[in-house]
Amino acid sequence: MKQSRLMSLIESVANVVIGYGVAVITQILIFPIFGLHTTLAQNLKMGAIFTVVSIARSFALRRIFERLREKA
Repeated sequence: MKQSRLMSLIESVANVVIGYGVAVITQILIFPIFGLHTTLAQNLKMGAIFTVVSIARSFALRRIFERLREKA
């Protein structure tokens, strides 16, 4: 059974939102262990940057694998 476009969109948005939250919480917990002390605003901004990079990476990999699939 194929996933509808709407469900694909909902899954993608949920993945990004949850990933952003996990990134920010991880930074808040892990950074102090390494002597890095940041404000909540800095953690939110870094989380946003990491999220954009992650989306770009995921998109590029999907396109590469789709191209490979088409050639096969």
